[in-house]
Amino acid sequence: MSSIEEHKIHDIHTGVRGLAVKILNRVERTDAYLEKLLDNEMRNSELSGQDKALLYEIVHGVVRWMGRLDWILAGFYKGQFSKALPLLKNALRVALYQILFLDKVPEYAAVNEAVEFVKKLHGQKFADITNAVLRNIIKTNNEKNLRFPNPENELLSYLSTFYSHPSWLVKRWLNRFGREQVELLLAANNERPLLTLRPNLLKVSLTEFQDLLNSVDLKYSAGTYLPEFFKLKTLSNITSWKYFTEGYFNIQDESTGFSCKLLAPQKGERILDLCAAPGGKSSFIADMIQNDGEIIAIDKFESRTNQVTKAMERLGITCVNAINVDAHAYENSDLFDRIIADVPCTGLGTISKKPDIKWKKELLDIRKSNILQLNLLNKAATLVKKDGVIVYSTCTTEPEENFEVIESFLKTNENFIIQNASEFVSKDVVDENGCVQTLPHIHKMDGAFAARLLRVK
Repeated sequence: MSSIEEHKIHDIHTGVRGLAVKILNRVERTDAYLEKLLDNEMRNSELSGQDKALLYEIVHGVVRWMGRLDWILAGFYKGQFSKALPLLKNALRVALYQILFLDKVPEYAAVNEAVEFVKKLHGQKFADITNAVLRNIIKTNNEKNLRFPNPENELLSYLSTFYSHPSWLVKRWLNRFGREQVELLLAANNERPLLTLRPNLLKVSLTEFQDLLNSVDLKYSAGTYLPEFFKLKTLSNITSWKYFTEGYFNIQDESTGFSCKLLAPQKGERILDLCAAPGGKSSFIADMIQNDGEIIAIDKFESRTNQVTKAMERLGITCVNAINVDAHAYENSDLFDRIIADVPCTGLGTISKKPDIKWKKELLDIRKSNILQLNLLNKAATLVKKDGVIVYSTCTTEPEENFEVIESFLKTNENFIIQNASEFVSKDVVDENGCVQTLPHIHKMDGAFAARLLRVK
């Protein structure tokens, strides 16, 4: 590619809409996850705070609603929309998302920006196509004539399209939950996520933290089940607040707290966090033991281990020792009192925060995860003392990654028993197996699972 062509493409990808198209192209074309791409772009751009918020909204919104957007666009695009040029596809998606979902962006502005963007890159012919497609959709939408699959005859197709989820996942959930619950779950996954904060009680009390929030007029509500968590009513650039930099709080979903509560750590204990990055659970455990004890936090990748170290430095935590090692290879002759195994998973409980997960994951990923998860739990079993506790946890909703792993483990590890989670947390988040299982549409938080295992011999 010549330097002139590179310069031309760089110029085109300026501004919020241009950057949005650039990020969406990469999400679709590579294995990279949306959040990382967006973070990199935000760090390296000179956008104002307001423009960064708009970029976040557009990119997340397009990925969240891509199934519905593509269905509509395919009905108005002459030819196969799925085979359209990537830049054209994403320019149309960005414009249509603004038209359908963002009241503050006038329809004509969204159309004009898309037309000019496409014209610069692909010429007048494709600009005319963009103009015609978007204006026809606007006209049809204003007449309330946009059509979706008929739910009476094509329920799976309707739910997948209207609620913008892959059909394989909707089919699984229909078999498990039934239509009424599935619609509520899909709708919950499509809600804009709220930021949840956990005060660092080593530096600030709950009351003092509420006073800090009130002092900058941040609207919040207390955690539904755990008083250590606060949900902000609106998204804000909270990491730029000096109290974040000074370690007064962590950004952490309430669902992540249940596994720490099940662990019930005590002062002076040796604790292993088997898959620790980015360090949210280690920091909460350190908080619970008042920084008095030893927490070994291990992770396979050095960059992620560094994340844990930096997080602990920011929070003023000194009892956590982050070690860069593959959990499968980790050995320690001095057994641990408690182990938390927050294992890698499909993340299908976090779709509202990470909407690209639903498009990146496949059924095979669930089966692959199950094997890795059981191996990690078996590894944890070799590192815990008699009368010690292992808490197994995930951020997914899928049984194969959750209780089925526990069942498989208990069949070959008779020296462990499961302890009912309702002894440690609200019964409202405990399922019929005595494990924590949260669901976004029921508990208004991420989907998460946690089981407490006691080594009895």
